[in-house]
Amino acid sequence: MDYSDASLKNILQQTKTIAVVGVSMNPVRPSYFVARYLNLKGFKVLPVNPMHTGETLFGEVVHETLSDIDRPVDMVDIFRRSEAVPQIVDEALAALPDLKTIWMQIGVSHEAAAQKAQTRGITVIQNRCPKIEYQRLFGELRMGGFSTGMISSRLT
Repeated sequence: MDYSDASLKNILQQTKTIAVVGVSMNPVRPSYFVARYLNLKGFKVLPVNPMHTGETLFGEVVHETLSDIDRPVDMVDIFRRSEAVPQIVDEALAALPDLKTIWMQIGVSHEAAAQKAQTRGITVIQNRCPKIEYQRLFGELRMGGFSTGMISSRLT
């Protein structure tokens, strides 16, 4: 798999709509703030979580499954345990004809499911976070892990 900076940057530049599987409604959960960040950066974020079907998050209705999405999706971002990945990949391949990328979050990987998607022409990224990669590749992430625009030793 090509995780070069150029490849990752190209994926993020080409992606417009992201279905986030396993997104939480809780603002302190990583899936929430990653999805929120991507939404604030202009990506259309489609939340997928059967526990919150019908609720609204980032201006979008939460879908029960990927199969419930009725519009083109460029990327599926998976915030679920690795053992859940094969079912999610199978559903994504069946339900999302315009899918270009399956992205598995940090700590999430499944080689067999990745291979299956790649065989279908889908780009697969494992064990990475699109928020972190976006920040890193587009100049928003600095040595301390955040960008304040100033250097200071004061804690205010």
